[in-house]
Amino acid sequence: MNKETTNKPTVTQNSKKLQQQQRTRAMNPFDDMEQLFEGFFPRGWMQSMRRQWPEWAELGAPFEGRIPKVDVVEQDETVVVRAELPGVDKDHLDISLTEESVTISATTKQESEEEKGDYHRREISQGSFSRTVALPAMVQGEQAKASFKDGILELTLPKAAPAKRHNIKVE
Repeated sequence: MNKETTNKPTVTQNSKKLQQQQRTRAMNPFDDMEQLFEGFFPRGWMQSMRRQWPEWAELGAPFEGRIPKVDVVEQDETVVVRAELPGVDKDHLDISLTEESVTISATTKQESEEEKGDYHRREISQGSFSRTVALPAMVQGEQAKASFKDGILELTLPKAAPAKRHNIKVE
């Protein structure tokens, strides 16, 4: 090996991905905070308390199950977002999109019939929720596509063309 080739820095696919992640973090510092918070209080964090003190079940019930779980996958030309939305009717679903984030909001309603007897457990919730997720790349909102099947929402978001640098001549 000659010294000329060994001293040149190499750009690998992993380093490009790391640079992109660092740019994304710089755009939305709240992602790190959200991950830290979920590290302290993961979904279902009250389950152990419920086993020891059943009366705690009523305290955690309004807060659980309201935030949908999501997957965000960056592909070559698109960003795919999948969200679990059990019990949500597509007519009660609202999706809004910016170049950098997607917000999923929904309302769930229960048809309540007069039932005889006392509830011993009532876990099926109704109400509304909203979740905003940062995207790993800029996307084109007008080209977005959405599908909803079996309680899974899938958004296919085409990536926006990277911004081009322009030189300006000073006169």
